[in-house]
Amino acid sequence: MSETSALRTSPIHDRHVALTAKMADFGGWEMPIEYPGGGVVAEHAAVRERVGLFDVSHLGKVFIRGEGAAELVNTTLTNDLTRIGPGQAQYTMCCDESGGVIDDLIIYLRGVGDLFLMPNAANSATVVDKLRAEAPEGVEVEDHHDDFAVLAVQGPRSDEVLTALDLPIDHDFMSYDTARWRDHELTVCRTGYTGERGYELVAPAAAGLELWDALVEAMAPYEGLPCGLGARDTLRTEMGYPLHGNDLSPQITPVMARAAWAVGWDKERFWGKDALVSQRVAKSSRLLRGATVTGRGIPRPGCAVRDSEGTEVGVVTSGTFSPTLKQGIALILVDRVVTWGDAIVIDVRGRDVAATVTKPPFVEVQATS
Repeated sequence: MSETSALRTSPIHDRHVALTAKMADFGGWEMPIEYPGGGVVAEHAAVRERVGLFDVSHLGKVFIRGEGAAELVNTTLTNDLTRIGPGQAQYTMCCDESGGVIDDLIIYLRGVGDLFLMPNAANSATVVDKLRAEAPEGVEVEDHHDDFAVLAVQGPRSDEVLTALDLPIDHDFMSYDTARWRDHELTVCRTGYTGERGYELVAPAAAGLELWDALVEAMAPYEGLPCGLGARDTLRTEMGYPLHGNDLSPQITPVMARAAWAVGWDKERFWGKDALVSQRVAKSSRLLRGATVTGRGIPRPGCAVRDSEGTEVGVVTSGTFSPTLKQGIALILVDRVVTWGDAIVIDVRGRDVAATVTKPPFVEVQATS
């Protein structure tokens, strides 16, 4: 059996194959990187200017049910669940005792005894195992990784696309609604990973192909495109959104990633709290910042970062060519002496490339409108 044939596949897999998408392994799932007819640049532009459709069904799907479900989540994951109510979603992190990030994920709060979590594909099983080990009697942690399709409609025309399917569009950013569509129950959340106005639709796996086809048809008047995970990466990098495994990891904590806003510091406990509090007080760890290339070159993860004196001060965690800005951009983990506006040098394959430390996002969008 080949490595590719052993990968799990999305409920939308047949459509990707029919469109001759370039496929790759994402967390053990065979998912589309890009489609013919323009690839990443065209798909990126479609989302920034019009609308694009992503299959992100590789993401985990976990239900936590029972009396004490909300308390389980709030005493283990970083963010403070009491900040939101039913019908809202929250970004949070699952840390180890050293404060390192095992995963970052979205929580959908359905009720104090009913939560839906969406971890990253590669880490979903680990998050499930850790929560199950901590769960008190009467609380069930249910792994439904294969039971749902997740489709992201992203871009300025996303409202029109959902309206064509009679799906709700009036709820606030980081909130969700439920809807019946052709006898299927959908969760429609005002979330996404692109920075643009958009939605993520969670549907039963059996409805995935039907929903994909309907969304593709609804996008056609706006020249919308199916988009692969390559464009999703360039879009999120332009926003400065961290990617687990690059900008968040067991070695890169929420403090280092400048994601302290997603930590409930006043909570009595959560995994990794003591280590994170100590790191926050010490103020000595490296921090995640942005960089805009002013020379010629595209930074990539692992490239060394040096200051104007030639001293190595950090490393690129995410780097790409920005289709919007037409230049290289990066997220960099650097010493605290490096700050906004500083001139730096990035070693790109042995060649010095000039850059400026820049505060993300690198482009202006209307995500929370």
